[in-house]
Amino acid sequence: MPDRAPLHPPQFGVRVGVFDSGVGGLSILRALRAHLPHAALLYVADSANAPYGEKSEDFIIGRSLHIAAFLVSQGAQVLVVACNTATAAAVHALRQAHPHLPIVGIEPGVKPAVAASRLKKVGVMATPGTLASAKFARLVAAHEADAEIVLQPCPGLAAAIETGDLDSPTVRELVTTFTRPLKAAGVDTVVLGCTHYPFVAPLIVAEMGEGVQLVDTAEAVARHTTRLVQRVIKADDADDTLVASTGSEADVSLWTSASPAALGDIVHRWLGIGARAAALPS
Repeated sequence: MPDRAPLHPPQFGVRVGVFDSGVGGLSILRALRAHLPHAALLYVADSANAPYGEKSEDFIIGRSLHIAAFLVSQGAQVLVVACNTATAAAVHALRQAHPHLPIVGIEPGVKPAVAASRLKKVGVMATPGTLASAKFARLVAAHEADAEIVLQPCPGLAAAIETGDLDSPTVRELVTTFTRPLKAAGVDTVVLGCTHYPFVAPLIVAEMGEGVQLVDTAEAVARHTTRLVQRVIKADDADDTLVASTGSEADVSLWTSASPAALGDIVHRWLGIGARAAALPS
């Protein structure tokens, strides 16, 4: 059993566990921190196994169960699966394993993109694993009558972003390669179907043109998580002002299956958070 993290002082109220195949879920963590400034945020980056979008479903389920169990051992009262591929493959297994734990999954924002598209031409950038999942197929089927939906698998892009250099030649080349078919198809709205992709949104906009809208579900996930946190607070008979937008900033704890120093550096550079990362117990 891993050592428990030090208990956080009462002002942090609720402990929210968040995990991703790597650093992409930091885009969700950023939104959660803004919406829940008094929650203790516990983040796991499974970077030694990133990206999940190119792994088997059984592997993703196994890793997701392992990480969820670790976060629960650290006191997580709400779990956010900050990975589209892990949600598609493992959220059902996670809910079976932890039936009393509020669990938030994430899926590409096809519905809001269809609603926002003027031309009713929507592109979806995502990992091959997300696009191949039955869950995603059902999502597209529910909205394909309302718009033309152009699917663009982006193998290698999440892995390139995972290195931490958002302006590397490799990242730029991959963004150019994967946006070209969407631009040719005339889409006016692009769904960022992987939590890594918001970190290269400026490159995507530069390739697609300023008139193209990008749809990222981080804010929607944060709002839904906030509602669940409020329920947890009320169930614990605690002070619901703990989720207000003023006061001390959220406490962030970090773990990774790869290099703790590398994760700490990326969190500092991308989010401006000075938190020390630790190794994820195997």
